[in-house]
Amino acid sequence: MNSPLIEICVDTLASAIAAEHAGANRIELCSALSLGGLTPGAGLMQQVREMVNLALHVMIRPREGDFCYSEEEFAVMKTEITVAKQLHADGVVFGLLLPDGNIDTERTKILTELAHPLNVTFHRAFDLTNDPFSALEEIISCGASRILTSGQAPTALEGAALIAKLVKQAGDRIIILPGSGINASNIIKIKNISGAGEFHLSGKKIFESKMQLRKEIFGFTSVSSVNFYENREACEEIIRETIQLLG
Repeated sequence: MNSPLIEICVDTLASAIAAEHAGANRIELCSALSLGGLTPGAGLMQQVREMVNLALHVMIRPREGDFCYSEEEFAVMKTEITVAKQLHADGVVFGLLLPDGNIDTERTKILTELAHPLNVTFHRAFDLTNDPFSALEEIISCGASRILTSGQAPTALEGAALIAKLVKQAGDRIIILPGSGINASNIIKIKNISGAGEFHLSGKKIFESKMQLRKEIFGFTSVSSVNFYENREACEEIIRETIQLLG
């Protein structure tokens, strides 16, 4: 049996480099992970592609919030996929829902075809669907390569039983990628319960800001002034420890 594959979600060049040094297999590149991940800028995509040799999957999410997109937002997503292809990404990550919570299959197919031959991951919008088993079949019909899911629970550990059912239903037709709250303390349990072969995590650590002058923050962020002066980066040691547990 092949060793499990580890994908690290990152939103900075430093985190991408740390993931590679730690032995990760792939990175999901975003901006604003604190918002669940948005489309990264072209500058970050280009730098990561030039500096990191790992498989690079790029988040395509034009705004925070739900996954029911307007025509204008959909147009932006198409442009973002084109840019990711031009910058030699290996895959893209997106998810689109209809107002009733079902998969927006029509537009998912359009984006999947546009992304070809890149890998396509349908992200955790899947966890907001009405029926995960029907949604799985719909995503397969759209031609996606994998589904990122927490098993419709706050964390992959809490949703591991449902993930196991999805893995069984998917067979070799699509990859089920557990994500959310995965770390060294629970990855073996999640693996054993779910039977998944790929895992998605951030491996982040809080690093203190180098700023010496610290003033009250107004308007830059919704977090407190204390958190404003904290930087969250992928930690090479944390990622390596988690990978080593999987053998």
